[in-house]
Parts: sequence; C-alpha cells; structure tokens
Amino acid sequence: MRVLFLTHRVPFPPDKGDRIRTYHLLRQMVQHGEVWLGCLADEPVPPETLAALNSLCARVAIVPVGRWTRWAKAAWKLAKGRSLSEGLFASRELTHVLRKWAKEASFTTVVASSSALAPYLRDRALAGIPAVVDLIDVDSQKWSDFAAASRPPKKWLYQLEAARVRKLEKWLAGWVRAASVVSRAEADVYDSFTHVGAATIATNGVDLEYFAPVDCEAQPALAFVGALDYLPNEDAAVWFSREVWPAIRAKFPTAEFRIIGRNPSPAVRSLTDIPGVNLVGQVPDVRPFVCSAAVVVVPLRLARGVQNKVLEAMAMAKAVVAAPASLVALQTVPGMHLLSASTPQEWIEAVCELLADPGRCEQLGRAARKYVEEHHHWERCLQPLLRAIFPASP
Repeated sequence: MRVLFLTHRVPFPPDKGDRIRTYHLLRQMVQHGEVWLGCLADEPVPPETLAALNSLCARVAIVPVGRWTRWAKAAWKLAKGRSLSEGLFASRELTHVLRKWAKEASFTTVVASSSALAPYLRDRALAGIPAVVDLIDVDSQKWSDFAAASRPPKKWLYQLEAARVRKLEKWLAGWVRAASVVSRAEADVYDSFTHVGAATIATNGVDLEYFAPVDCEAQPALAFVGALDYLPNEDAAVWFSREVWPAIRAKFPTAEFRIIGRNPSPAVRSLTDIPGVNLVGQVPDVRPFVCSAAVVVVPLRLARGVQNKVLEAMAMAKAVVAAPASLVALQTVPGMHLLSASTPQEWIEAVCELLADPGRCEQLGRAARKYVEEHHHWERCLQPLLRAIFPASP
C-alpha cells in the first residue's frame, strides 16, 4: 500500500508539539506500507533531518515557505473568504510536487496533518483517492478560545479565523474517510457541529525510553517548558510569574522558577525582573532541566488537546502541578498522578506542599510514570488512526 503524507511542518526531529505526533505517525505508517512525504518548512532543514526522513520514506519533498510571502498569501486567502491558516500553508510548489507524484505512482490513501492542508486533498490530481486528515485538535475552538482571552483588534481577527476554520472543519466531515483528534473532549466538540461519530480518537503518546526517570538531585526549583512565542505558553508564564510565584518565593527564598523554551516574547523576557525567575530560553535537551527541578508546573489557562509537556514530565516521574485546562484530554486523577490547581491560592498551596515534602513528590512521580506506561504508549495510541489509513491491513 502506498500513502501520500502531507505535513505542514517537517516531522523531524520530534522535539516540538505537532512535530512529535507526525513523526510517530510516520514511523508507524512505514511499517504498513510505502510512504511518500511532502512537507513544508519555515526554517532551514539540516542534512541529518533529510537523511532521517529519506531512511523512512520512499520519496521526500521538503518545500520551503518564506515568512513574508506566506503572510501575503494568508492575507489574500482571508480577503477571498478563506482562513488565514489555509493561506499560511498554501504552496504552488507543494501542489506541483503532489501532481507530479500522482502521475508517477498510484496512492491508496492521502493523509494530511491538519485542517489547514485540506485544500490539497481536493486537488484534481488526487481525485478519487480516499483521504484522512489528522486534525489533532479542533482548531476552530482554539481560535475561539484565543478570541475570548484577547482584546480588539486581535479579538476580532481570532473570531474571524474561528468562523472560517469551523466552516472548513465542517466541510471535511462530509467526505473524508476519517478525521482524527487526540481526545474524547475534542471529539465531542467536533461531533457537536458535524455529526455523531465524525471524529476518530487517536490520543498522543510519549517516548517512554527517551523521557525515562533519571537519578538526579532535585533542586528547590520549578520548571515550565514550552514555545515561548505561543500565546497559551506566554500567557501561562506571565500569569504564573506575576500572580503566583512571588508568594511561593516568599516561603522558599532560595527557590527558582525556570522558564525553558524557544523564542521568548518581550512579555516573557520582562519576567526576569521578578526575583527568582530564571529565563533559561532554548536548550538542546530539556530533560536535565526537568530532572533537576523539584516540581514541573503547567499553568496553562488556554489549552486544547493533549499537552506533551505534561506527558513528558510524568514519564520522567516528576511531580506535576497542572491547570485543569491542560488535563481535560487525560484520564489522570488529581491527587493520585499529579496535582491540579486553578486559582493563585490553589497554586501556591499545591506547589508549597511539594517543595516542603520530597516524599510526596516521589510518590506522585511513581504514579505518574505508571500512568503514562499504561495509557500513552505510541504504539497503541495511534492504532485507530492507522486503521483508518490502512483499512485492509491486518
């Protein structure tokens, strides 16, 4: 069986958000059939990345997209009544590649890694080929959440994008073989504006070998990991640093709040003025920073789907305190596998409890590791999606 796989980012290395999921999906797809990979790249692609993808795929085409040209396309799509997302990932070169490949080979299925790539699925060259789209999250709801948390003019733009993407997602439900999401909560949202059973649930896993528990001395520190130019992570870092951290620091004067991630926004960079806040920034490997922290915090007030940062910390057997929004997609039990907090006072009490009790941290860490071993092994998580891509496979 031969599959055409279209991704909106290069699916290697598996070190960030959706790239982690697309990599593991790719790795499992090649066990069932031949994969031809077409992907977009908004940053330089090192030779080792291309070599890794070529070792997995029959054919690989990486199409660069320029920063300014892609935003020009996005504005044009918006003016034509489409979504910004479709414009950001529109590429004549990628269209040319898939049309060329469609003449060279017969594909049994075409798979797209997000709703933004849906227009490619309806290209005339792919007519008649069953399509599967991995929505991951219901992006229209994400934009709606962003709108609710923003002020004009961003609020208006987010509202418009939510409406346009919702229209696209609803359209997909009428003809694709499967539209997959990461959780029952996301499926309920998708089904609510399409039809019952429209969404296929294939949750995220975690690399249990890479994110394994490591013996190291835990310092009186909190760790928060995430891309720091992404609104939910930026909001979380700023809110926690200003509303929660000062009270924790007052009780534990030597403690640090370490913010780890790429591209910190100006708002995040300004947090270094707060005593005890350490902006670590981008690092080649987050594991030493997670391991050395007594507690991993995930204070996301805006969150959809499965948070990889939660699964990775749990896999490393760390004590985690997370906001309810970041746990909706999981089956964790607060108090057993981790702690959950909403208000500043709840956060202060939960974190201080753990900083004062290393034994409680170890107890939560052991339960957390057992939970991800049982529920978030990649080989099991993606099976519903693989069955949709390869319906005839054993």
